[in-house]
Amino acid sequence: MFGPIISLQFGKHLDVVASSPEAAMGILKTQDRLLSSRIVPTAFQQASLIPHSLIWSECNPTWKSLRTLCRAELFSAKALEAHSRLRQEKLGNLLDFLRRKQGQVIDAEDVVFTTLFNTLSSIIFGKDLLDFKEEHGTQDELKESLRTIIEYGGRVKDLGSFFPMLERFDLHGIRKGTMKEFNKAFAYWEDIIEERRVQVNSSTCPRSKLNLSWIACLKMDSQITKSIKWLCFLIRTNTTTSTVMWAMTELVRHKEVMSKIEEEMKKEFNSDQITNSEISKLTYLQACIKENFILHPSVPLLLPHMAAETCEVMNNSIPKNAKIFVNVWAMGRDPKLWNDPLSFNPERFIDSKMDFKGQDFELLPFGSGRRICPGLPSGIKSVEFLLASLVREFDWAIPNGEDPSTLDMDDKFGIALKRKTPLNLIFKQKQENTNA
Repeated sequence: MFGPIISLQFGKHLDVVASSPEAAMGILKTQDRLLSSRIVPTAFQQASLIPHSLIWSECNPTWKSLRTLCRAELFSAKALEAHSRLRQEKLGNLLDFLRRKQGQVIDAEDVVFTTLFNTLSSIIFGKDLLDFKEEHGTQDELKESLRTIIEYGGRVKDLGSFFPMLERFDLHGIRKGTMKEFNKAFAYWEDIIEERRVQVNSSTCPRSKLNLSWIACLKMDSQITKSIKWLCFLIRTNTTTSTVMWAMTELVRHKEVMSKIEEEMKKEFNSDQITNSEISKLTYLQACIKENFILHPSVPLLLPHMAAETCEVMNNSIPKNAKIFVNVWAMGRDPKLWNDPLSFNPERFIDSKMDFKGQDFELLPFGSGRRICPGLPSGIKSVEFLLASLVREFDWAIPNGEDPSTLDMDDKFGIALKRKTPLNLIFKQKQENTNA
């Protein structure tokens, strides 16, 4: 039997893995100051990006400034309210697309990713960068570049990660391949960034027509701007898409849960358009999302921390430079924490005050402490609105009338824990919506 903290020696590196709420609290709260440095994955070891990365840079003044900017201008309650119209517009585009494609097999991940990506691109660039129907051309190349970067970021077969003397040779071509795709993506929106920068600096353009995040961000160095946009697009869109996909998978497999969400929405919704106030009343939907986080955390080991100094957690010495993981995937399957942990049972969260905002260490999909995901408010809002809109508008079916219980539940490890196989669904507009 292993304890809540174990250490593993991989080559020259010592990895420490925490698998209990107490150990997680010790790392993310008690010793947060000493254990919040980062180990940067090979794919993202790019000299031009790391100093300005909110995710991978050290907790220095630049990092604090970037975090303040993102919290205030992109992910705050005020920013979310200001962006609500755009979010509704992009959801409307998704629903219109699915209405036109009724009866056809749809790759759910592709359309959800496109919706989330376009929501962010409209907030930041003022335009959509991807298209549902795009099959060939520049937009499709951008989507492919982003997916390739995500794939590189999740690779674990890398000799340089285990033997530092080999790291500089990039034997597997991970750094080179990632930077090639980064440059493709950056080149695609370089003209857009410059156009918006000119608008920000122009005295003839009313500030009311510019997104606040641009006014604050575009006055910075162009490399900082790129880094912030990379954070928003790549990480947030990928992890949120993964969360929505697993939640949709569980709802397809558990029709009784889907029916309870439908009944809850019929009771609470009074208008054609879903509002923030109505979403907040959907306690059963929110319980389903929490349950989904237990079984399918989008980042199962959280992003790796590194010990800046030697310290102790639960009487275990963690040496300087050790790589540290918090295994939220294992905690979600611990029968000491959850009754029947492998079952999808949202009822366990009804009347429960447990939340995922970093204070309840049994449930940490977004992490905790100074490295908690800054996009938490925005990400969870996207999950709620996407699921509520799709459940309200459509009946979902698996192609060829297959039994939902036989749905492939294998996952694929990467930056986010994704489904190994696509979730292909047929969407049919509900009768009451057809007659509306």
